[in-house]
Formats: sequence, structure tokens, C-alpha cells
Amino acid sequence: MYYCIPKLKKMKKVCKYFIVVVAFLICTQAVAQKGWRVGVSINPGISTTESYGFVLGSDVRLQTGIGNKVSFILTSGLTHFFETVKSNSYTVVPIKGGFKSFLGNNLYAAIEAGVGVGLSKGTEASFVWSPSFGLAFKQIDVSLKYEDFTKYQSTKQVALRFAYGFKVN
Repeated sequence: MYYCIPKLKKMKKVCKYFIVVVAFLICTQAVAQKGWRVGVSINPGISTTESYGFVLGSDVRLQTGIGNKVSFILTSGLTHFFETVKSNSYTVVPIKGGFKSFLGNNLYAAIEAGVGVGLSKGTEASFVWSPSFGLAFKQIDVSLKYEDFTKYQSTKQVALRFAYGFKVN
């Protein structure tokens, strides 16, 4: 059993490099296309379980319109569940794709799904899904989201997302 540990460490390192390369390629393609927007955010939240309390994240979101009042979104960043008496801290990189649908001029609903790559020692990748509702203006986007990293029961959160967005044409 212990002979697998060096292979797991090497695989995690390869996954981290792969994520960086994919993110770079996505950003490069986004700049090359018309109609893309970039949003940079901070996401303070609270865990919905007793294992963790405060959660803090940050992300970068790429968005482009694909129809009348519907946008395709790609989001990645870093989320940290802070250590408590009941559990050690947990850090994860969510990589999600999804859709944002405007219900009115500024009000929208969004749904995203993807993978959360655990960076904390001994953690594994997890399926992540995240519904949200928000208000988007020319450069400001504020939303309320629920996020669930399904591999671990204690890594669910409710967070506010405060973002600044701009076009990349």
C-alpha cells in the first residue's frame, strides 16, 4: 500500500501543472474572441455544516453570450475552508463551467458544475456544483451562491460573490 504514495504525490503535481496550462489556454482563447468578459471576485462565505465556520474564496470568471439573455461561463479560483476545533483547514481549486440566464435587466440565475481539486494534504478531487442568483451591472456583479464539493460532507458553503468585470476585446 505504501508503494503508491510517491505515485500519488507525482500525480497531484502533474494535475496542478495541467490545471495551470488549461487555465492559460482558456484565457488566451478568451482574449482572441469577441464578446468575452472577465470578472475577478472575492467570495466570503460560511460553511453549512458544523465542521467549518468561515470560508474565503477568490475566482476569475470568463463569460460570453450564447443567446438572448443567456451566457456561457467558465470559473476557476481558490476556496479555503478555515480550520476549526472540529477539523483541519481545507483548500480547493474549483474549475467549473455553466450557464447564466438573465431573468430581467440585471437579475440573473446561474448554474455551474465541474471539479474541485483538493490542495490540502490527503485530499482528492471532487465533483462541485454551484447554483446562484445575482445582480449584474456594467462592471459590478454581486451574487449569492451555494457551493457543494460532494466528495466531503463538510465542504458545502453559502457565499457572497463580489466581482468586478470588464470586456476583453
